Amino acid sequence: MNRSPPGNRSPTGGGTRRWGWGRVPEQQDRARIGTAPERREEQRPLLASRLTPTVPPEPVVARPRLLRRLDEGAAGPVTLVAAPAGWGKTTLLASWVRLIEPGTTSSPAWVSVEAGDDGDRLWAYLAAALRTATGAADDDLVTPLPTGPPRPDQLELLAAGLAAAEQPVLLVLDDLHRITDPAALTGLEFLLRHSEQRLHLVVGARAGLPLALHRLRLAGELTEIGPDELAFTDDEVADLLTAHGAPLPAAAVRRLRERTGGWPAPLRIAALALRGQPDPERWVGQFGGDQPEMAGYLHEEVLAAIDPADRDLLRRTALAETVCADLAEALTGRADAGQALADLAGAGGLLHPEGTRPPWYRCDPLLADLLRAELARLPADELRELHVRAADWYAGAGRPVDGLRHALAAGRWDLAGDLFVAHWPELTRYDSEAASGTPPSSPPPEVVHADPEVALACAAERAYAGDLPAAAGHLRTAAGHADALPVPRRDRFLRLATALELTVARLAGDLPQARAAAARLLRTRPTDGPPARPPERHAAGPPDGQAVRGRERPSDADDADLRAFTGTALGLVELSAGALPDARFVRARAAAREAGRPRTELVGASRSALLLAVRGDLRAAEVAARDALGMPPCRGWSCRLDCGYAYLALAVVALHRDQPEEAAANLALAAPATGAVGPAGAVVAGASAEPVGAGGLAEAGSSAGSGPRGEPVAAAVFALCRARLDRDAGDPAAAQRLLARAREALPDGPAAAELSSLLRAAEVEARAERGDLDSARDLLATAGAATPALDVALARVELRAGDLGAAGRALPDWQPPSAAAWPLPVRLDAGLLEAVLAERAGDGRRAGRVLEQVLDLAGPQGCRLAFTRAQPSVRDLLAAHLDAGTAHFSLVSDLVRGVEESAPRSAVESGGLLDEPLTERELTILRYLQSILSNVEIAAELSLSVNTVKTHVRNIYRKLGATRRREAVRRARELRLI
Repeated sequence: MNRSPPGNRSPTGGGTRRWGWGRVPEQQDRARIGTAPERREEQRPLLASRLTPTVPPEPVVARPRLLRRLDEGAAGPVTLVAAPAGWGKTTLLASWVRLIEPGTTSSPAWVSVEAGDDGDRLWAYLAAALRTATGAADDDLVTPLPTGPPRPDQLELLAAGLAAAEQPVLLVLDDLHRITDPAALTGLEFLLRHSEQRLHLVVGARAGLPLALHRLRLAGELTEIGPDELAFTDDEVADLLTAHGAPLPAAAVRRLRERTGGWPAPLRIAALALRGQPDPERWVGQFGGDQPEMAGYLHEEVLAAIDPADRDLLRRTALAETVCADLAEALTGRADAGQALADLAGAGGLLHPEGTRPPWYRCDPLLADLLRAELARLPADELRELHVRAADWYAGAGRPVDGLRHALAAGRWDLAGDLFVAHWPELTRYDSEAASGTPPSSPPPEVVHADPEVALACAAERAYAGDLPAAAGHLRTAAGHADALPVPRRDRFLRLATALELTVARLAGDLPQARAAAARLLRTRPTDGPPARPPERHAAGPPDGQAVRGRERPSDADDADLRAFTGTALGLVELSAGALPDARFVRARAAAREAGRPRTELVGASRSALLLAVRGDLRAAEVAARDALGMPPCRGWSCRLDCGYAYLALAVVALHRDQPEEAAANLALAAPATGAVGPAGAVVAGASAEPVGAGGLAEAGSSAGSGPRGEPVAAAVFALCRARLDRDAGDPAAAQRLLARAREALPDGPAAAELSSLLRAAEVEARAERGDLDSARDLLATAGAATPALDVALARVELRAGDLGAAGRALPDWQPPSAAAWPLPVRLDAGLLEAVLAERAGDGRRAGRVLEQVLDLAGPQGCRLAFTRAQPSVRDLLAAHLDAGTAHFSLVSDLVRGVEESAPRSAVESGGLLDEPLTERELTILRYLQSILSNVEIAAELSLSVNTVKTHVRNIYRKLGATRRREAVRRARELRLI
């Protein structure tokens, strides 16, 4: 903290006398009083341990990022370190206070607040702490330090003394939440307001402080450090484990941090326990809140302080991964469940808001482990009743996945069958986050014999959880009872079983089996008449079993489901093979919307958005991406992967529109789709699928191991975007390395050929940009079959080498109807190259005609990158095209400026070459002078008077030293103003 100027002096020029912490004018009361006399007899002894920082437990992990936050916060009036028990608040504050350099402030005053402290006791310790901090003895004091809540006159004297202090006073109050009487803290608030920022307060507390925090926030006088910042990072967890002599590999460290949420106390407990473990990595994999060492801590430090009714609410709602007010009310019967959840999330910090509206909450993972262990010890009837309540609520809320799981856990086989038949298209996993929890019990044989679709429901639940061997087992069990079903119910059964087979094949990444299952599934579509729009599916209550299960023949409503389901499944399998099936996802999305299946629609919208962006249909891609991001969350499924695809699509759109900052921002948000994430579903090693028919159902491998395959198309598109940004930033070497890695990571096979050629063409460009034309040609020579993207890349290389003839021969014909299937950026590059070659051959008329055709293609989609980041000769072509006349005047004018803005020097800087720079309005009018518009028309375009435009034009001529319009435009282009 900064040193402050010496204390104030009396305005009369008199001397000063020592006060408890600074100087006050001599005319103040000269009575020497150490403590208030009326309280001296009642004063109880003070514990020195409460006036000194707590000694942190060894070993202490250095956390410089938090120490810096405290340094920054302590420069202001109040710093609040607030978190539940065990988040390292006291350890952090004690470590920080011990590191404060002498001379930067008065000795920090420390007070540990204990349970039962009232205002008298708090102020007794505050007086002692301030006396110690300022180094003043009782004999030096000229005014009392109150040992109880001070009176208003005493507060004014205290504030005046602090304001006159030579150095600011730093007061640290640990565990201040133990003071429950707001009156005990009003004196502190007064001192903060009136001590002229000479008192700096640092508070450690859990929650529920009776301080005016809202006022401090609004005034910008509050620095807050909460659980999100106190949570250990991976590096800090590794440091903690190493300090305890229990180092772990990076993957195990990450797993431990995820299991604990970075909670410091559980991490320290785990570090102590790990030292005696023969297999530490396995122990970390099994670490949970229900283990004895953790359960004891959670009981004593967390749950013991919670009201029994709230503890019961936590236990009952632990049945669900996330909970909202309505679900909590259904599970507990409490009308105030919503308020209780908000209190537990706010004051207790035991629940974490999901950031949705209405609010949903998630329990800390370790605490959830303990609560579920307690839940499992409930009587079987009571636990079953909770599952029934949850199943009914989820079914009525339009969350069939959760409803199915709880229906099976409750043994509500009829509800489970109804949910499966009514919602089978939505009961498939499309993201990479594996489901957790104990598998539900299998239905009794007599139930399966009477209703084999219940076994299909069990298979769907297990497939959703990623347990493909168990799903295959349920499918075989169901198949054993299929022959006893009457026709046409048997047809419906086989249709649903085939859909499950398709799901298993997709999750296993088996493209041939998926195609075969999809073909059989589509053969069950109704053939009489076009598909009709299905009836609305309301979420007001659970499905009507008679209505849903009674429909045995495929209807027009089922047709949309079949088209959406099969299209999405096949699209995902093709996508995992490196293909670009944009049309398939577009059709699947339309069918999902027709069928009223939001989960399937989200998959189609997000994937089609990315693939359309790669194709160059930027408008449709942007609409689809924003539709995907705008779909309501909290429907029981994760949206992280889908949103990642949508953000990546927006990054591609922004890149081609020459918006690099927006592209980079969206790339950062696309991490779930481009990082090391799993496929659109869990992948079980060794899983396979066999057709549904007379011979049997899907067979899955006995191995339960699974591993993520990643998202190869998303990773490749990310590499293309990032490499382009690197090239534009002047680092083609980084772009080349990134593209080479992405190309090597693509799956082998013809499906990925188109994407591989785009990556190879971009890498060729990066090599050529570095001047390595020979290696660029070598890379093209090893490409195998030629593609439009590779041909354009070769033409660019030859143009760089100065061989116009070779460039012309390599350039593909981009104008025939068949070229409409090319990605639009490839067509634009080919067209611009043809225009450049025509110009260099002296055929300016043909160059202008070709350029106008390229603009016809680029204009509707807003493509700018092909022009603004092209070779320098493109700018001259565009500028000449303005003079010759174009139907795209506004676009070309913007592109000319965009080409210049991509250069190191901007127009404003170029304007500095003029003796008198042009104003913004003059620059705007100067750009219009390039056109054929008259002054009257320019005035109309800008909503100005003609005389105003004429005045600006005269000023432009004068500043540019021109006498005519064409001369002014030529001079402005020389100066790079337009």
